[in-house]
Amino acid sequence: MQRITISIDDDLAEDFDRLIAERGYRNRSEAFRDLIRGAKADAAVASPDPDAICVASASYVYDHHERQLSTRLTEIQHAHGGLVISLMHAHVSGDDCLETVFLRGRIAEVRAFADALVAEPGVRHGAVSIVPVDDMSHGHAHPHDHDHDHSHGHDHDHVHTHPHSRG
Repeated sequence: MQRITISIDDDLAEDFDRLIAERGYRNRSEAFRDLIRGAKADAAVASPDPDAICVASASYVYDHHERQLSTRLTEIQHAHGGLVISLMHAHVSGDDCLETVFLRGRIAEVRAFADALVAEPGVRHGAVSIVPVDDMSHGHAHPHDHDHDHSHGHDHDHVHTHPHSRG
């Protein structure tokens, strides 16, 4: 680990210390490292390497009474099944449903798919969060379905909620 020294004006240092307290960092070094990692992640998402892998979530609220919308969303998800890890569906009111689709794949493909979901006519509100993943060497570097038996070489549970199980 390297030690570096930086100089900033007093007002900026006070702002930084407030940020540290608000977010619960133990010290300035932790906060500074996180800021650098965040800037690297933002840059990776803004100008993705064609082979850069990410995980993401696309969350959206829609009126489940909207004609054929639920069916269209399901069809879009099935058409991009190699990117979809899982789906969570929740009823938030008598009319509204919230869905979050969890994704994994190349950044550009994931972004295009997630943006298409959120932009689907009838979706009221949506947000996409993309997190670049530096090392996917645990057998997850490739998007894949879980419709077949295979070993990842390590133990973990898979949670699978399928889009056809809408309520």
